[in-house]
This record gives sequence, structure tokens and C-alpha cells, in this order.
Amino acid sequence: MSSYKEVKKATKGLYKEKGSRFISYIFPVYNEDQIKQHISNVKNIENSANHHCYGYILNYDKSIYKFSDDGEPSSTAGKPILGQIRSYDLTNTLIIVVRYFGGKKLGSSGLIRSYKMAANDAIKNTLIITKAIKVYYEAKFNYNDINIIMSLIKKYQLEILNTNFNTFSTIIFAVPIDNNKIINHFDNIRNCNIKYLKTE
Repeated sequence: MSSYKEVKKATKGLYKEKGSRFISYIFPVYNEDQIKQHISNVKNIENSANHHCYGYILNYDKSIYKFSDDGEPSSTAGKPILGQIRSYDLTNTLIIVVRYFGGKKLGSSGLIRSYKMAANDAIKNTLIITKAIKVYYEAKFNYNDINIIMSLIKKYQLEILNTNFNTFSTIIFAVPIDNNKIINHFDNIRNCNIKYLKTE
């Protein structure tokens, strides 16, 4: 796996069933603090809604995920929301669906369908993008080797995130995961220390 898909912008969706309104919100997210903030904001905006249900997936490897039914019968709300995120193979995505009760009970199957369709509408209204998985490194080296370091970065079109040029200098850069062997060229430079930072 060398890439992943996420949503580019926040937007909304809507689904109606037997008088009940299901309003969906979709957000690009990168940590659980952002998720908590979005949930809090939506609860403030939709403060008279009966339920505020959600599902999310985080990280390029989809290693963090969670859903909440917020008082709806178990697995009738958050799980179908999460299912829609998975069906589009998305990550770094939060969907919140709020329900305004219309007076008629929908039953478990009706709830599952309604939350699914509301989440689906939000996904259809946003833009899905594909991102390359990148490996981030920190290179520490003698300033005398700056030309060698920069020529490698230019040759392989690496993304520079941060620099600090002194007698002993530092560059933080990103390498596409499918070209990770490029890092071996830095290991061959005398007095150049490479430290792995993260993958995302």
C-alpha cells in the first residue's frame, strides 16, 4: 500500500425518513482532539437534535476507529456511519449524523438505512483525494556536506519540512514509502546521522 484516500473539505448531507430528518456532517480529521472539537461544535449547532451519532477512522493504516450510537439502539447508527467510511476506503474522516425525531418509530432496519444514507449523502457532497504515504526522517550532518545532501534531495525530489543550518545542521524531509530505499544514499554520507520520525 503506497497511498490512501481522505476527504478534502467539510460539508453536509441530508436524509429524510417518515418525518425524521438525519443531517450529516463530514470532516477531514487527523487526531482525536480535532474530532472532539467537531463533535462539540455540531452538538452546539444542532442542540435540539435527539441524537448526535458518529463514526471515524484515523491514520494511513486505518489503525484507529470508533463509532457512537448516542442513545439509539445498539449498532443502528454509529456502525452504519462507520460502514460508509469503510465502503469508500477512506481514512482521516469523521462523519456525524444528527437526528430530529419525526414522531414515527423507524425500527432497527429503518434506523440503519437512514444513518447509512445520511452518511452516504455527506460523502457524495465532498471531494475525495488520494495521498501518497510518506516516511519522515531527520538528517543531522556537518555543514560542509550541505551540497551533497541538497543534491540528493533535489535529485529525488524529496519534500523538505524543516531546516536548521549551523556547523552541525539538521533537515527534516519526507520520502514516498514506495521509494524508501532512497534513504540508503544518506547512510553512505560520512558523519550524516539519519533518524526515523514517523510514517503517515
